Amino acid sequence: MKREGLALTAGSNRSAEARREWRRSGVHALLAFLILVPVTLPVAGLRDLVQAHFEVSDTATSLFMVVNMVSAFLFAPVAGALVDRWGGRRICIVVALVVDGLAFLLLARERTSFANFLALRAVEGMAHIAALSILMAVAADHLSELRRGRGMGLVAAALTFGVAVGAPLGAVLGRDDPWRPLQAASWIALGTALLAALTVQEAPTRRKRSTWAELVQAISKSRAMVVPLLYAFVDRFTVGFFTTTFPLYMRNEVGVDRTRIGLLLALFLVPFSLLSYPSGRLSTRVSPARMVAVGSLVYGVLVASLGAWSADGLVLLMPLLGIFAAVMYVPSLLLLIEVGSANARATCMAAFHAAGSLGFVLGPIVGGLIVDASSDRSAGYAAAFVVAGASQVLCVLVTLPALRRLGRSIARR
Repeated sequence: MKREGLALTAGSNRSAEARREWRRSGVHALLAFLILVPVTLPVAGLRDLVQAHFEVSDTATSLFMVVNMVSAFLFAPVAGALVDRWGGRRICIVVALVVDGLAFLLLARERTSFANFLALRAVEGMAHIAALSILMAVAADHLSELRRGRGMGLVAAALTFGVAVGAPLGAVLGRDDPWRPLQAASWIALGTALLAALTVQEAPTRRKRSTWAELVQAISKSRAMVVPLLYAFVDRFTVGFFTTTFPLYMRNEVGVDRTRIGLLLALFLVPFSLLSYPSGRLSTRVSPARMVAVGSLVYGVLVASLGAWSADGLVLLMPLLGIFAAVMYVPSLLLLIEVGSANARATCMAAFHAAGSLGFVLGPIVGGLIVDASSDRSAGYAAAFVVAGASQVLCVLVTLPALRRLGRSIARR
């Protein structure tokens, strides 16, 4: 009887801990969603917000997005290292979100100098990536190994859903006033800062704060980190083609309107978002390394075929892309958590986002160069998609031996 009572108590404790982890994951997912929405609100109105108001070229207009990602790439590792060195993750998230909100507020008021406008956008990018990287480190810290897949899957789903919601919401808000999305972004960021202050908890077990030398040593020893970081870069590199090359191709060559383009992108993003959580759960039963390899391989082949599909056929292709994007994204994030040092988790997460930001910047640039270099623009767009997809397939082929070693190493734990 005593043993049965102890077993029941242990089972009850595990159940209570599972509920606590689920609630915390829900809070982290909500915060992740709210952090992503503001940064995508201005996207739909770039023409009126930037190009028409400041009277600049297409290339200069694109700097509004590029500067954000470049500053994120440069600052993310610094922010992660500072947090791992000094601790206090909740206050760092709150401060980053307050800076983000104030940067958006100043952006909405800066209507004379384009240089100042871009400088504020760079500050916003730094604050945004700092808040996001630290939040994801906190989310990983609060999850047991058994539930890490589903918890990070939920957070990843919220991130993708934030991107899917932000752009169309910004289009609605900016219909009469192109500056309104920036004002809304400011209030959302500041509100999220308040919510983070009330809900974010420090790691359940306090770690010794790392010195700079220990952080460098922890990262340099985790050579296997190169694999998930490479996938973060290549994944976002291909996504960069969807933000510029794909809409231009659909508009200029296929001849569909903005509404249809938005629908096609939604057909990609919604399955990606909805299946991120199931993908995370599946990765606790199936090797995440195997899921990364299979998902990336199929996704790459599908991306490479984009130029061969008709407008009606793309209605079938885009959800398939979203499905396999979900299959590979969360497991690649879990691989980073597995191979990265627990004492440098914020730095690892920041490096993951920095690699992704660099890919996101280079994707549109490479796509544009390929199209411009072709005498036949239709063939140029098709070639651009082939390059994007081939980069994903090549990544799998190059890293396959390392993925196998990682899979065996994780299975033995």
